[in-house]
Amino acid sequence: MVPVLLVLLLALILFGAGFALKALWWVAVAVLVVWLLGFLFRATGTGGGGRARWYRW
Repeated sequence: MVPVLLVLLLALILFGAGFALKALWWVAVAVLVVWLLGFLFRATGTGGGGRARWYRW
């Protein structure tokens, strides 16, 4: 009985980790798209001399 419960617990943990990793991949793709759009649109924001930045680092 204990081995069956351990296998079920392992399956639940792996299923949860798989779902979390897939969700993290979608978040990473969204951040990458926003980052790339920032580089594409930074040229339109040059209101004077120097390089315009879309971030404040």
